[in-house]
Amino acid sequence: MTGTSIDGLDIAAIRLTPDSKHALEFLAAAQYPLPDELRSDITTLARNSELSWQTFGRVDTALGELTGALVNQFLDESGIPKESVAAIGSHGQTVHHSPDSVPAFTVQIGDASRICEATGLAVVSDFRRADIAAGGQGAPLVPAFHNVLFARGDNHARAVCNIGGIGNVTLLPALSTNPVTGFDTGPGNTLLDAWCQKHNNRPYDKDGAWAATGTSSAMLLSALLGDPYVQREPPKSTGVEHYNLKWLEDQITDTQLTPVDVQATLTEFTARTIVNSVRASQPDCKQLIVCGGGRRNLHLMNELSRLSAWPVVNCDTFSLDESAPHSHKIDGDALEAAAFAWLASQTLAGLPGNVPTVTGARKAVRLGTVTQPL
Repeated sequence: MTGTSIDGLDIAAIRLTPDSKHALEFLAAAQYPLPDELRSDITTLARNSELSWQTFGRVDTALGELTGALVNQFLDESGIPKESVAAIGSHGQTVHHSPDSVPAFTVQIGDASRICEATGLAVVSDFRRADIAAGGQGAPLVPAFHNVLFARGDNHARAVCNIGGIGNVTLLPALSTNPVTGFDTGPGNTLLDAWCQKHNNRPYDKDGAWAATGTSSAMLLSALLGDPYVQREPPKSTGVEHYNLKWLEDQITDTQLTPVDVQATLTEFTARTIVNSVRASQPDCKQLIVCGGGRRNLHLMNELSRLSAWPVVNCDTFSLDESAPHSHKIDGDALEAAAFAWLASQTLAGLPGNVPTVTGARKAVRLGTVTQPL
């Protein structure tokens, strides 16, 4: 998959062994940078409401062909034989997500037929539309996978926060008989990255070091937190259609604010939307587990700890086997790509992949479309 940040193609391989002590195992993972031209084309497509069908078709095809080639490279580099692969779960790249329009819809690119042709493997793709057809938001879809990884059966409520371009939380209840819930909290890294790119000509603020030298603006923070999406009750999902550089610049009314102070404010905004969401929706939370690229932003992690009442932990510290904590580790860099591999396995088994209490769908549905080679 390529995420909201459009910084590369993430590929992960997992082994699923039903009825085994180690039913799920992370085998290998890698991230491959996107060619500059393709990244620019995807960004233009995702940020521009004036659709060119020629551009759409060209970029959809290019991403599909690149994905197929890189899957072949990944399998070769990882020493994983193709005959052992049941399927590729390809999320692709979301270029437009509009779950609240009439009619609701979502669009992901990365031609699955091209991936299938290049690899000779079955491809499960287009994961979000079945949930939207059932009245859901089509997002977030990772909570079912989070439940598999992080539920511990110890009567402790946990929140799992994935901080990619957009932030989302999965709320794991203390009692397994209660439903899993979750939703998009708002921007994760997308505004931080866009602001850093504009003012520092760097794609992201490494470790949050630049933001850490600034001072958060109470006035700007109040304006950001007053955004209608932040105030809205779940189920809800969002994307760069809403949270983008233009939206941010429209909120900045104090012309004396320095760029670094805006970056510091954005960091606190991301942290507060996450913490406030968990506090409101799961007041008995005992632990906040952080996944996604945002877990590498030390300043953001410090802000989460400062603002929250619970221990904030990096998902990399978790093990799939509590009796052997140094083996079967969770790979935080692979987690979201692995989630779509797991969702593909659900699809192939004829099982649902969405969580209606998360997305607001009327019912559980099987997600995705299967493209099979001859």
